[in-house]
Amino acid sequence: MPWPNCARRSSSNLEVLREQAGLVNDMLFLARADQGQLADSLKPTDLRLEAQRVNEYLEPLLEDRQQRVQVEGDATAVCNPTLVRRATLNLVANATRYTPRGGVITIRLSRGPKHVNVVVRNPGAPIDPAVLPRLFDRFFRADAARERSSGHHGLGLAIVRAIALMHGGSTHAQSSDGWTEIGFSLAALPSLPPSPT
Repeated sequence: MPWPNCARRSSSNLEVLREQAGLVNDMLFLARADQGQLADSLKPTDLRLEAQRVNEYLEPLLEDRQQRVQVEGDATAVCNPTLVRRATLNLVANATRYTPRGGVITIRLSRGPKHVNVVVRNPGAPIDPAVLPRLFDRFFRADAARERSSGHHGLGLAIVRAIALMHGGSTHAQSSDGWTEIGFSLAALPSLPPSPT
């Protein structure tokens, strides 16, 4: 086999292996959440700062699609910042796929008496209300035409739900009048839990 063809095939095979490894890791993560594993490494976390980090990470993609992310509100939570950043990243990345070019995606942060909320709001075609309850199911896609597109396995929102549950929270979604809001909540712990003795 000519060297250029061999190099291309090797590169393609490596890409497939990386996708499969990512899928396996995601499935293992979801399995641990299903078994009731709770988030560890909890610490007071500035969610606005985490949202800004997500924005910076996605900046090349946003620029390519002529989209913009704005952050509204402030909130601090006792949580695993890496997991919460991942959940927020999944929500915003999902929103970029359905937001028209030039659209603005909003990350809204708020704190209530029992929960801290992270909501991502984006313009775009509404989601059928009948499928909203299934958005967080594994491998579920509201738009079958996008199934298996762009290397996405349909686990992003399932991971968001798992992370919320690991923090004593939940997920929610609504879509109407050209806007979609998908978000998660975390239990509003007043302080770090006591160390085990």
